[in-house]
Amino acid sequence: MSSSSLQPGQQIAQTLELPLGENPAHVRPSEIDYLRYMPKGASPDGEYPLLLFLHGAGQRGTDVQQVRDHGPPSFVEQQADFPFITVSPQCRPDCWWTMDGYLTALEHLINHLRETLPVDPTRIYLTGLSLGGYGTFALAARNPGLFAAAVPICGGGDPEWAEKLKSTPLWAFHGERDPVVPLIRSTEMVEAITAAGGQIQLTIYPDAEHDSWTRTYESPAVYEWLLTHQLQQGTT
Repeated sequence: MSSSSLQPGQQIAQTLELPLGENPAHVRPSEIDYLRYMPKGASPDGEYPLLLFLHGAGQRGTDVQQVRDHGPPSFVEQQADFPFITVSPQCRPDCWWTMDGYLTALEHLINHLRETLPVDPTRIYLTGLSLGGYGTFALAARNPGLFAAAVPICGGGDPEWAEKLKSTPLWAFHGERDPVVPLIRSTEMVEAITAAGGQIQLTIYPDAEHDSWTRTYESPAVYEWLLTHQLQQGTT
């Protein structure tokens, strides 16, 4: 792969065809569309951290450009020094990231990215908002040891996943006044993971409703925190 084929500094729409296995397409998609951003100056000879971003319910659809509405894909092209390969897949209408077929699709996507891009396997990170916050907890729970750290925003999950999540550093965010996903969805996950001996912190915005993602993704501290976490070689 040449540097020109990486198209550094641009966010490019891509499609990955997926094996269906025994599941019909409405359970496991036959393909997944995503936006791929390569850091400015990226070289095929380098190794770069990978950030997988899962959007919210409002960006589900068949036009991957909708994913630009919020989060990292809304600003990466304007950032001179954003260091992550940033990949933002789109969930189809009437589907959820937490569906088994979509979690499997995301796992295929990550494997594909690792095989075809200069990804540092010790620095794969995960984040998502609302529906994507739920997806963040679910995908991390299905893949302990894959993600160096994860940031679920105004999401939730099953507290019974705590044992599988305890090895992944997590920083959760939520608005105290959230009328869509109640704050308890995050606090119950924090309590369960903490009780299991995990590494999780929670930032609550007292004045925020559902949009607790804008200020989170605007904060350099979030990305600095992610990059402080790296898997040991041989654990991925």
